[in-house]
Amino acid sequence: MTLDGTTLLAIALMGVVTYLTRIAGLLVAGRTRLEGRTRAAFGAVPVAVLTAVIAPTLLSSSVPESLAGIVTIAAAFRLPQLAAVIVGVAAVVLLRRAFG
Repeated sequence: MTLDGTTLLAIALMGVVTYLTRIAGLLVAGRTRLEGRTRAAFGAVPVAVLTAVIAPTLLSSSVPESLAGIVTIAAAFRLPQLAAVIVGVAAVVLLRRAFG
């Protein structure tokens, strides 16, 4: 496998843009009062990110993994993100045992 310069440049630029986006988010959020819809939108970000990470697994894996993904997303609406991930890991372990 070989990597050409264009691919490496694209990866580096994506990393820089991701880093700048994170910094900008912290700067803006730290200087803004969050009220109403803005607060609700910021509160939905962890669930949205977790869903985006899990969605490909839901659509391309076997039944235990898909069910565990659904359980994880449901847990993310009620629990902190780390707790939702722990619930998801436990769900996939139990469901894999149940489905053999």
